[in-house]
Amino acid sequence: MATLTRRRVAAGAAALAGLLATALMGTPASTAAPAAPAAGTTMVGYFTNWGIYDRAYQVKNLETSATAGKLNVINYAFGSPAGGKCALTDAYADYQKVFDAGSSVNGKADAGPLYGNFNQLRELKAKHPGLKVVFSIGGWTLSDGFTQAAKNPAAFASSCYSMIKDPRWADVFDGIDIDWEYPNACGLGCDTSGAAAFKNVLSAVRSKFGSGALVTAAITADGTSGGKIDAADYAGAAQYVNWYNVMTYDYFGAWAPTGPTAPNAPLNSYTGIPTAGFYADAAIQKLKSKGVASSKMLLGIGFYGRGWTGVTQATPGGKATGAAPGKYEAGIQDYKLLKTSCPATGTVAGTAYAKCGSQWWSYDTPATVKGKMSYAKSQGLGGAFFWSADGDTSNGELAAAMRGGLG
Repeated sequence: MATLTRRRVAAGAAALAGLLATALMGTPASTAAPAAPAAGTTMVGYFTNWGIYDRAYQVKNLETSATAGKLNVINYAFGSPAGGKCALTDAYADYQKVFDAGSSVNGKADAGPLYGNFNQLRELKAKHPGLKVVFSIGGWTLSDGFTQAAKNPAAFASSCYSMIKDPRWADVFDGIDIDWEYPNACGLGCDTSGAAAFKNVLSAVRSKFGSGALVTAAITADGTSGGKIDAADYAGAAQYVNWYNVMTYDYFGAWAPTGPTAPNAPLNSYTGIPTAGFYADAAIQKLKSKGVASSKMLLGIGFYGRGWTGVTQATPGGKATGAAPGKYEAGIQDYKLLKTSCPATGTVAGTAYAKCGSQWWSYDTPATVKGKMSYAKSQGLGGAFFWSADGDTSNGELAAAMRGGLG
């Protein structure tokens, strides 16, 4: 989720839905640690409110692609924490847009009083009773607001609760996801709130939302020594979350315009990796070493690739002249487009890469996704999540590979 343009199968899923339902029935506000999810089975997917425009990806597409039936939780992105208070970012998309019968989940034109994505999510939940929806706050371009939130965590938590539990759509959302990029470290901007700030914010959020809500957080996957994982108390904050979405992608890309070319989402290290510790397993092991339970971590899968142009070398490590052209942003492209425009020609570090003409791309395929799901299970992780639904094919093949691998 590095930018706004990027970052029930039968018995097994039914059983997990039951576990989640049980976890969500708790009531009074409490800071007690929620039960960790069942290892290896939780599947979460991000849906972006802006995706309904140029990408023409509606909530209905979650149903027609068969992705909704594979998910346990949808993360709806994004709300803003600007000024230390939660706020909607697009009221029209969120609850005002009137969907006609053809674009509606239930096949009927919106009749109100609730419209927009919120009503469509309500309709989706009616089709999938075990499905949960959480409101994701922040993201790469909006995270500066968390610095202010850290100054008064209780006020921030209260504002988020008021927004998410607005009587008009209170039944739609089952909790909150905090996407702070990054506490006490730098993302688009730099935060200097201190190592305890992240824990303090999540403590306040859990206290306000109570033990019955889902409280999750998207966190850094920087496994380097002295990197972002070391900057905040992720272990201390873990007691307040149901799980962490570990953003194990966006390791390398054309923000380094001349290369070397390297995979967007390496699972393991490999000979020639440009930065030691910039791969998923390094982050997972580092978080474990700090005391974060394996079952409270979800492995991240990006439904997009990152690429360069002016490349002559087929294998990773080549020089480039700049970012490859992308439909929405240079250097980044949805999987659904890359699978045909630049098919994978090799694999490295558990992910795929492709050389087509002078362009070089790296992205995950159904095969590499299955490999990553095997890794998640072998590590006892809580499951996996993806960013974001609009990057998948119309039949949801990456989501299907995730669910097939998780079981």
